[in-house]
Parts: sequence; structure tokens; C-alpha cells
Amino acid sequence: MPTELSVNLNAIAMLRNRRDLPWPSVTHLGRIALGAGAHGLTVHPRPDQRHIRFSDLPEIRHLIDSEFPEAEFNIEGYPTEEFLALVEAARPEQVTLVPDDPSQPTSDHGWHFPSSVDALRPIVERLQGQGARVSLFADAEPDWIADAAATGADRIELYTGPYGGTFGDGEAAAAEIERLGATADAAIAVGLGVNAGHDLTVANLPALVARIPALAEVSIGHGLTADALEYGMAETVRRFIRACGHSG
Repeated sequence: MPTELSVNLNAIAMLRNRRDLPWPSVTHLGRIALGAGAHGLTVHPRPDQRHIRFSDLPEIRHLIDSEFPEAEFNIEGYPTEEFLALVEAARPEQVTLVPDDPSQPTSDHGWHFPSSVDALRPIVERLQGQGARVSLFADAEPDWIADAAATGADRIELYTGPYGGTFGDGEAAAAEIERLGATADAAIAVGLGVNAGHDLTVANLPALVARIPALAEVSIGHGLTADALEYGMAETVRRFIRACGHSG
């Protein structure tokens, strides 16, 4: 099956928050993205609400339920009690847990699974009990995958930042793809699904998808939003969907 696209709305929300105005509308651009064929919408509500606001979550939930019932809502975040309460109220189809410090500008590393199993297992179980699929942000470390599986999670999300940073250096890109691919192979071997995200673009997606044909979903925000300034949101989504391997 072709890899699905989830559009991360954080950069749009950050632009909106520069002024005390209701535009650009996070939900309206989410509507355009879903209408253009995106499989879902992703947000990462941070404690300081510097981009996605807590008040955005019920609006996005309503958008999906009322207009795109086949789409998925993916919420990312560090599992504080406040975050878990937000998730339980928003009822996303997927929750992606990340090991971020709240002050980080963006996610830049995965979980150290060998030391995190005991902490993550009850959180995974709690979220799955609410009906959510649980994905864990993961570095390209094949040897850690057995511990990721031991948490009971459904998927990992490969952190592709190092791969995204290799633009213009084909040898480095090939090495990063192989590390990611080896980690994906290990995950699939123990029954974990595989997502990916961070610094993915129309240019670098095809090679990643070719190496990991079972890649279930990519979550893309910054590069997609940048392209939307040039091509418009609908056409940008279509370009990324084609880069994911969909025909048409």
C-alpha cells in the first residue's frame, strides 16, 4: 500500500499566532489539505501553546468528524498528565509520543527505549484503552527496537531529521536511508508498524519510500507549509502524495 500523508498544522498555527487575528485559519487549511487527499492531520500542542492552541483540538476533531470521517487525527507530545488529558478529550485516532523537553523548538531525537520501557508501557496501555493507536518517536537504532516493542506500542515514527539534513550529499543521504531502513526492517520483524517524519520534502521522500515499502505514514509540516506558500495548500498536498508513491 502507498504511504499515507498526514499534514502537520503547527507551522500554520505559528504564523497565525504572530497576530491577534483568526487567520490563517488552522482548520480551514486543514480542510483544504484533507480535501486534496491527505490521509490525516497532525498537531503537537506544546505547554506554552506557541503554535497549536489547546482550543484548536476540538475544532480539528469536529472538522474530521463532520466532513472527513475517514481521515485520522494524530496528536504528538510528551506524555505529561496535562497532555494525556488533552488527548483523552480530543480522541485522536493516533497518538505519537515524543521525548521532548517543553522548551525545544521542535522534536530532534527519539526515545532511548532501553531505559524507557517501564515508563512508557503504562502510558501506552492507557492510550490504547481510549481507542488510540500509539506510535513512539524513534531514532535510527535497530538494536533498540526490541525494547520499543516491549512497551506494547503499535508503531514507531522514525525521526528523519538527520536524513533531511543531508540535502546535496548523496553519499550521506544513502547512509542515513540505510540506517532508517534497517530500523524499519527490525520494527516490522517484531510486528511494529512504521511511520516517519521530520524534514521530509518532495525531493527526498521517494528514496525513503523505496527503501521502506511498508512505510505506513509520513507526518510533514515545515517543508509542506513552505511549499504551500509557493504552490498553494491543495497542490502542495497533491505533490507530496505523489512523492509518497500514490499515482495520479
